Amino acid sequence: MGKSTRKVALISGASRGIGAAIAANLLANGWAVSLGCRSPEDVILSDSDNQLVCRFDAFDAATEEAWVAATIEKFGRIDAVVHNAGMMLPLSILEATDDEFDRTFDVNVKSPMRLSRLTWPHLQASGAGRIVMLVSLSGKRVKAERSSLYAMSKYAALALAHGLRKIGDADGIRCTAICPGFVATDMGTALTEVPAEKMTQPEDLAHLIRTVLELPTTTSIAEIPVNWTVEDNY
Repeated sequence: MGKSTRKVALISGASRGIGAAIAANLLANGWAVSLGCRSPEDVILSDSDNQLVCRFDAFDAATEEAWVAATIEKFGRIDAVVHNAGMMLPLSILEATDDEFDRTFDVNVKSPMRLSRLTWPHLQASGAGRIVMLVSLSGKRVKAERSSLYAMSKYAALALAHGLRKIGDADGIRCTAICPGFVATDMGTALTEVPAEKMTQPEDLAHLIRTVLELPTTTSIAEIPVNWTVEDNY
């Protein structure tokens, strides 16, 4: 096992969309990245020395353990975790079955909680560990009936982010929740008729997230709401 001279970021849901944009931005700016993907074969490596792709399934805790272990084996460190993987079932809280509730919370809340536990000792060892939680503006308000199940999970994800922020303070671990509205991804374009070119772009969020990850420990940012348009409130 070697130790990377670059800082290492673990990114879930990194094969496409926001996750892929974050990985590309970090890699281009001096980071090494460990990408957790349901279909690792879909990812084309651009820098094998500073890039690792592992199978990650939020429904399977064993894949999380294997992913973290493989990251330490290759790089010897984890300095940042970006919880990007998520799912959205367009169901109201009265329509959703128990299984649909469980699956939504498994992906949006339980998996990032488990990954945070697994990576915590490495973030402590970093001395300047960073966590970013991709939450959504649905973690700030319930926009519509059919987003209410999703919103419940994202409110919980926001609470998880704030909890980690409190716990990590003594060790200099900063956690920030990023709360975007519609983003020009497969999920975003499927939910609205807003043209993709008007939405927040994945690359916009990637730039913002790298900025948050690189801020000094003296700068603690709890959450950042981001939208493609102006809303009255959050």
